[in-house]
Amino acid sequence: MKTKSKKQIYSNYLNLMGISFLLIVNMSCKAQKDLNKAIIADGAQLTLVADGFEFTEGPAANKNGDVYFTDQPNDRILKWNASDNTVSDYMKPSGRSNGLYFDNQGNLLAVADEKNEIWSIDADKKVTVLLANFEGKKFNGPNDLWVDAKGGIYFTDPYYQRTWWQHQEPPQASKRVYYLAPNTKIPTIVADDNFNQPNGIIGTPDCKTLYVADESGKKTYSYTIGKNGQLSNKKLFANMGSDGMTIDNLGNVYLTGKGVTVFNKKGEQIAHIAVPKDWTANVTFGGPKQTTLFITALDSVYTLAMAVHGVR
Repeated sequence: MKTKSKKQIYSNYLNLMGISFLLIVNMSCKAQKDLNKAIIADGAQLTLVADGFEFTEGPAANKNGDVYFTDQPNDRILKWNASDNTVSDYMKPSGRSNGLYFDNQGNLLAVADEKNEIWSIDADKKVTVLLANFEGKKFNGPNDLWVDAKGGIYFTDPYYQRTWWQHQEPPQASKRVYYLAPNTKIPTIVADDNFNQPNGIIGTPDCKTLYVADESGKKTYSYTIGKNGQLSNKKLFANMGSDGMTIDNLGNVYLTGKGVTVFNKKGEQIAHIAVPKDWTANVTFGGPKQTTLFITALDSVYTLAMAVHGVR
């Protein structure tokens, strides 16, 4: 029997590895599609709702499922009407609002970083400034927020230099996560962990776990929420940062950046939703049954019908 040369053996090995790699890729793609199908409604396609904005951010759904979002460079808040799929202006100027969230009384909360404040906007569009500073200094630039069942507000405070600011350095010594307890006017520092840029934030509906994304640090962490709002038991949740984030009824966490990447409660990636933009800033659930995923991406907003639903 003729003995094969080392070159022939190596060539055969590469061919075999190539076939194995293709099989793995095909299996991985099929598995990814199957996982996507588990959370995305059957036959659903990403749908462009509106474009022509400058930079969309901060989607938040009211009790009817309408979604409010921001176009921060143009200093306005807009509203997506879930019943007829239309978008209209809601408030302009908006204090350069970025992240939004509805409180338990139906007021729209906004991180208005023109002056680095936290606002509450009632149904008549009357603005109440909830927070304007911490220990006599402006915040760095509140970015995103989440409200717990008691009405307490968690918010991130990174530092992204804005063209409309006069200051050129962070007013605060650290980039932190704060908590404003119900019926109080002074927030407390609940996470001061050498973040690069703490950004997206979301909590579980049972108010036991808080997720905080360090966007430029490319990490997302989970914390245990204490009875007085304090955080403990910090754990790495995912090796990925996020601009904005949301959560569904199964406990899956949705992170943004290059499209939307979905992780289960164990921190395992289970799906990826491609978005045809270079950056996906934020995401939430809207619609009458909270089964519509609403996505903000650069100059556009999109929707996607889901097999899961959002939670409060």
